[in-house]
Amino acid sequence: MNYLVCEKPGQFLLKDKEAPKRGEGEALLQILKVGICGTDLHAYRGNQAFFTYPRILGHELATKVLEIDDNPQGIRSGDRVVVMPYISCKKCVACRKGKTNCCTNIKVLGVHVDGGMQEKITVPNDLLLPAGQLTSDQMAIVEPLAIGAHALRRAALKTGETLVVMGCGPIGIGILKLAQLAGAKVIAIDRDQNRLTYAKNEIGVEYAVNANDQVIERIREITNGDMADVVIDATGHKSALESGIDYMAHGGSYVLVGLSKGELMFKHPAIHAKEATILCSRNATLEDFKKVISVLETGAFPIDSYITHTVGYQDMIAHFEGWSDPRNGVIKAMITF
Repeated sequence: MNYLVCEKPGQFLLKDKEAPKRGEGEALLQILKVGICGTDLHAYRGNQAFFTYPRILGHELATKVLEIDDNPQGIRSGDRVVVMPYISCKKCVACRKGKTNCCTNIKVLGVHVDGGMQEKITVPNDLLLPAGQLTSDQMAIVEPLAIGAHALRRAALKTGETLVVMGCGPIGIGILKLAQLAGAKVIAIDRDQNRLTYAKNEIGVEYAVNANDQVIERIREITNGDMADVVIDATGHKSALESGIDYMAHGGSYVLVGLSKGELMFKHPAIHAKEATILCSRNATLEDFKKVISVLETGAFPIDSYITHTVGYQDMIAHFEGWSDPRNGVIKAMITF
């Protein structure tokens, strides 16, 4: 069985091993497609938090069931399934509150434990969701879109409210579209004009602001001076994370989806004056996955333009380095097994 392992920062190797054996309460899955996300790119570069080497990456998965026991979902061998890649302990304080996405002992496939860049994998049955009529490409983007769905749920964004999304990468684009479908007034911010053009032309965002311009003034103009009810960071960059408060209305909310390894600094008078609600959003829950699947089933998400690059797993090593270069126009890269 072939698999791709990130042996150390900057190095992938294609190796071979025996197929995994399924344990009790687990399913043996055939990997169909794997989406590449910022976590994978950061891990390859050596600057991803919570990560150790060597590691088989991959947590955005489209799969087919090869073996499975009786299960509450009614999933059978031969079914195509979406994988929620967050293994929770079900016992800690977070799990007892239903917040399995931030379990104190969480193990994320492709980060804390080996992920899906291999021909076959075993995962607990309760991480599987029937894919229904979704295509393999749609299945593989459920996870990144669920990250956005969770952030919007954390923000409690309401129809008609104004949302600023910083960062038009794969996560940010998902947030923009889901918020637009929910009836929000959406403003996209990015330094990459090509990403902003994509947000306007493919997502349908009315307002796209280049981060190199006078951002505060533009948002003030768009909102008639009120600023944004909700701001979401999907960049993970320190300077962007620290600037989000400036775009937020008094009484608004700021949700941090992007992850920075360092410390952040906010001016207390600024956040106090606005009675700011500052929230972090980590991973997603089963509820978020189901929400995204229902959206994808409607065909409302522009998947054909969202997935910009697709290669076979044996060719991935030659392409992976270039996927982090903005000049190559990558939004979502996909590996086919």
